[in-house]
Amino acid sequence: MPRFWPLFVIFALLPSCGDQAEETQMADAGETAIMEWPDLLEREQPQPDATIKYGDDPLQVIDIWRPEGRGAKPAVIMIHGGCWQTDIAERDIMNWIADDLRANGVGVWNIEYRGVDRDGGGYPGTFEDIALAADMFVAQADAYDFRTDKIIGIGHSAGGHLTLWLANRLAMPAGPLRGDAPVKLDLAISQGGLPDLREGMKRDGHPCGTEAPAKMSAGEFALTSPPEMAQTDVRQVLFHNTRDKIAPPEFAQRYIGLLKDAEPQLIETGSEGHVELVAPDSESWKRQRALILKEYGLK
Repeated sequence: MPRFWPLFVIFALLPSCGDQAEETQMADAGETAIMEWPDLLEREQPQPDATIKYGDDPLQVIDIWRPEGRGAKPAVIMIHGGCWQTDIAERDIMNWIADDLRANGVGVWNIEYRGVDRDGGGYPGTFEDIALAADMFVAQADAYDFRTDKIIGIGHSAGGHLTLWLANRLAMPAGPLRGDAPVKLDLAISQGGLPDLREGMKRDGHPCGTEAPAKMSAGEFALTSPPEMAQTDVRQVLFHNTRDKIAPPEFAQRYIGLLKDAEPQLIETGSEGHVELVAPDSESWKRQRALILKEYGLK
């Protein structure tokens, strides 16, 4: 059974009365209403092939999705969102697109991590979780018949921030967060990401609040917030939907404008919102899947 977000969170992420009136007007004009979380979460939920631990905490686990067939398969490192808070979301909100990738010959390494609302979460614990779990992908790829010649990272919302952080980790100064042998991504895909922690701390009224990004940064923006980190040559593609109230394209445009040594590609899809980014039958996901399959030479 799918894990549902608490009702107060779902209501917080639903459009306001004014937004609902706007959506009604759009529907009257022939534009389709955007998805809400129950539209995805109430579907029958596919399940991974295995779950493994990378630490002692119950949240330090990884779901593994293995395509059928013999031989090594390409795989993505996947990171879910939920405002960096475990009470809001866990890794299973990504199950539908993970299943879709599995059906198309791509494996998935879907990481769970401690949110800021859990012991050890925030800075540095959440980053340590992501780093350890991502590095384990390379160490254990052979055991699951995953290729490592090209590695794509993909993350939704707060997970988009963590994916872009993972892409820049190689440029970090020596220390615990960088580690001795950090995984090297070839492509980082942010799905309606929230990469700018400093800006997030100023967004009063945003559904994620200002406390979570503050706990994620702890004032260490050069180690935690992608626009202020040293950049690598990892290619970045930012997918945003024009009717996304959580992470509109303007967030990506501001992020791109702050960068000096990187030029991410922004791909916008009209008439869709935040949920569609992780819904397997949406136009925005079809574009993401097409990019992943092309990168892996499967289409």
